[in-house]
Amino acid sequence: MRPPPSRWTSRTDVAETAAPTALPPIRYAFARQAGITFMPGDAPRYVVRAGADRRRLLEARRVVGASYPVTEMGVPQYDQLLRDLYAYAGLDESELEETTQGETLSDLIDQIPQSEDLLDDSSDAPVIRLINGLIAEAVRMHASDVHVESFSDRVVIRYRIDGVMKEAASVSAKLSKLLVSRIKVMARLDIAEKRLPQDGRLSLSLGSKSVDIRVSTLPSRNGERVVLRLLDNSDSRFELADLGMSPDVLAAFQRALAQPNGIILVTGPTGAGKTTTLYSGLNQLNNQSRNILTVEDPVEYAVDGIGQTQVNARIGMTFAGGLRAILRQDPDVVMVGEIRDGETAEVAVQASLTGHLVLSTVHTNSAVAAIARLRDMGVESYLLASTLTAIIAQRLVRRLCTDCREPYAPDAAERELLGISADADAVLYRPTGCPKCKSLGYEGRVGIYEIVEIDETLRTLIHEDARESAMAAHAFRQSQTLFENGARLALGGETSLAEVMRLCRDEGSVRHAGV
Repeated sequence: MRPPPSRWTSRTDVAETAAPTALPPIRYAFARQAGITFMPGDAPRYVVRAGADRRRLLEARRVVGASYPVTEMGVPQYDQLLRDLYAYAGLDESELEETTQGETLSDLIDQIPQSEDLLDDSSDAPVIRLINGLIAEAVRMHASDVHVESFSDRVVIRYRIDGVMKEAASVSAKLSKLLVSRIKVMARLDIAEKRLPQDGRLSLSLGSKSVDIRVSTLPSRNGERVVLRLLDNSDSRFELADLGMSPDVLAAFQRALAQPNGIILVTGPTGAGKTTTLYSGLNQLNNQSRNILTVEDPVEYAVDGIGQTQVNARIGMTFAGGLRAILRQDPDVVMVGEIRDGETAEVAVQASLTGHLVLSTVHTNSAVAAIARLRDMGVESYLLASTLTAIIAQRLVRRLCTDCREPYAPDAAERELLGISADADAVLYRPTGCPKCKSLGYEGRVGIYEIVEIDETLRTLIHEDARESAMAAHAFRQSQTLFENGARLALGGETSLAEVMRLCRDEGSVRHAGV
């Protein structure tokens, strides 16, 4: 039955609607399907999406238990309102702790109805519980990423634990749209846009842990794929002594940080811990006597005493533009999240030449390769020779579980790889698996590093456009390469040789790894 005309408001824009102060009593699944929701607050009202069947208002009034004015909204405005209203629906932080206590992910999956309409509001709560369970379990497993991957016959959920993917659950393909839609609502993404990638983030607490989650969606053949990157703020430690650097590498890094100007680069693949190394360096410099500014994409960790700026390419806020802007803020130390192009590299070089200490990252496989990468970006060799101070390359290898690691004598091929003679005593370790490490054989990760300090000889080689091999031969005369550092950890029983070989190339004979 249609309400009296005076009860209807005119069509409105979402910007005119006050932000909600409480969660609506109407479930998200009903609001999404029927196009009708309820907005609580000082001026409670029902909101109807343009074109929705207004007869469903009777169901909404039955749930709310009262009659209020009705506002009609356009489809984009209504979708935006849903994102704002339901972003944290079902994500009560006090309940997250209890989500999977006594329940496995399989138990949560079994609670989801298989035969009825998945858009019916009775199926909304089990899906919310499943998402809560996935996040809570990922935090407890110390996973860095949660992958929700849609295939033709199923949706696979995988965790990345210590750098390696592990399947956690598999559910019906019918759940794909509902799971993705719920996650997009939590991250305040556009639930109607399925053709373009989107990025968002959300923050929540799990007990004493404060967790930031970066959400990325990507269209695929069988629906959207979603990756949740978990950043556990309570576990973030930014002390150089906690990074696991060898004494030689740590001393060289500290010498570079003590310089008044220059460029310090950290290289390695995604997930190698480059940002943590940069933050640890900034933390050492952060003694209130310096103005430290950063430009990042995104700002992963909030650090007290440091000015942090977020890149936003959609509005023209690029790394290069942000770097130019912060150079007008009278900085002493500048961190650029990543040097991606020639423009950013050029501004970073100019910042170094004008007396600033610049820290940044570059995606290369070795420290010396960063020099060639910057040349490819168009930076002149003489500028690199006069501004580079140190380059670090790093990887994160899995640490062997000390309860179940198994010692063995290396075979002839492993001895040759490690530079160990046939008659020398040597012991390596391999993973086996036990309850403590969840049968993985590994528990946690440890960093391996190589560092190139730019001395006068290396400056000359850079200025003369010397080959990468010639620069590496000089740089590693007295220091360990990445592989040599990993081999040293393998011989010490901290990791396995197979794990080192998975992440590092053998750059030649091992000169410094011996026992």
